[in-house]
Amino acid sequence: MRDKAFDRNARLAGEIRAVLAGLLLDGVKDPRLAQVTISSIRLSADRSKAQVYFSVVGDAERERQAGDGFAAAAPFLRRELGQRMRMRVVPTLEFRRDTSYEYGDRMERLFDRLSDEGLLKPGSDTAPATGEEDP
Repeated sequence: MRDKAFDRNARLAGEIRAVLAGLLLDGVKDPRLAQVTISSIRLSADRSKAQVYFSVVGDAERERQAGDGFAAAAPFLRRELGQRMRMRVVPTLEFRRDTSYEYGDRMERLFDRLSDEGLLKPGSDTAPATGEEDP
């Protein structure tokens, strides 16, 4: 049986993500937030806080600029979120950089290196090479 509160929070997080992504495209004029993507939202159990994960292409300076842009735009984004979603209690927005893409890339490079060194079977990203062929 699924937890109804979890389903509600997941649905609400998806709606918050869609609204914030739309605001980044059309509502926010800050150039520091150009080409920044909202990748996911994590709501606290009581829905009072929303961790907003974003990704940005570029170096550490570009990442810092996006963080500064979010800090400046946070009051506007929260106000618009409350108006567009008609929420009684609008969660506090905490912006965090999403590093999952970099983690995935790092893992892919590791698998490639292991494969190049013969420690993985060709075409497999998980099984170590044993020197024996599959039957």
